[in-house]
Amino acid sequence: MKVAITGATGFVGSRLVEKLLSQGNQPLILTRNATTAARIFPKLEIVAYSPTESGSWQNAIAGCDAVVNLAGVPIAEHRWTSQRKEEIFNSRKLGTQKIVEAIAQANPKPTVLINTSAIGYYGTSETVSFDENSGSGNDFLAQVCQAWEGEAMKVKEAGVRLVILRFGIVLGHGGALAKMIPPFQMFAGGPIGTGKQWFSWIHLDDLVNLILTALTRSDMEGVFNATAPNPVRMSEFCHTLGEVLHRPSWLPVPNFAIEALLGEGASVVLEGQEVLPKRTQNYGFEYQYPTAKQALTEILTKPGASD
Repeated sequence: MKVAITGATGFVGSRLVEKLLSQGNQPLILTRNATTAARIFPKLEIVAYSPTESGSWQNAIAGCDAVVNLAGVPIAEHRWTSQRKEEIFNSRKLGTQKIVEAIAQANPKPTVLINTSAIGYYGTSETVSFDENSGSGNDFLAQVCQAWEGEAMKVKEAGVRLVILRFGIVLGHGGALAKMIPPFQMFAGGPIGTGKQWFSWIHLDDLVNLILTALTRSDMEGVFNATAPNPVRMSEFCHTLGEVLHRPSWLPVPNFAIEALLGEGASVVLEGQEVLPKRTQNYGFEYQYPTAKQALTEILTKPGASD
């Protein structure tokens, strides 16, 4: 398959490219920074693009068998100023809009669009469980996800199969876990905030395998939660992390410390939601790492775990 990928140089995208290549597929990299992409993927076809603008880059979609849209400004790395919130919103809504526009114009068209969303769609709760049939929340991230998914839905007007994957917290070398490990290594680890908030996660390799499954199974269509079947409370996750690292998990990170760093964006880590992948499991998807203990053990005990 020839697969166009946005966000290919990122945490998830780079692993997806690696897996696609290992299976004999042909990734096409759509990137804002062609120089960086060429350094990472020296032998692959690279197309420079402006995610929120129409342009000649859209011609590259013609002849691709599939598109995987992973692009979006990081949500939890900076304070949510009004400008940052606008960037978060537009990078997803307009970015998806331009991908769908390119697919609609393409001849021949890809057969499928795999579009990212997030479990932020559901809003937050300490008491309610969510699955793919649950309604949306009404906070900022829920509004972002609704707009994001709304643009992706328009690809169906072009007769293209659509799979929307609502990502949980992705665990692997890098990403959120890389920021959580250092305090534990210094014997200063512990739960973030109250510890009662839900932590819905997925191992990077399970996520990539889910994307590959969605690419190849023509009967998969609609929304699927890209989360492991066993979400945990933050306190339990941090206890397990400490156990795997052979470090204590006793020093909580207070709410005010996270809020001082991230402002309104602190809600991403201080609040959570219990998200269950019911449709994903109903389609027979098998997880390599269904529990946090299995996932963390695999990640932290293989070469490169201390990077």
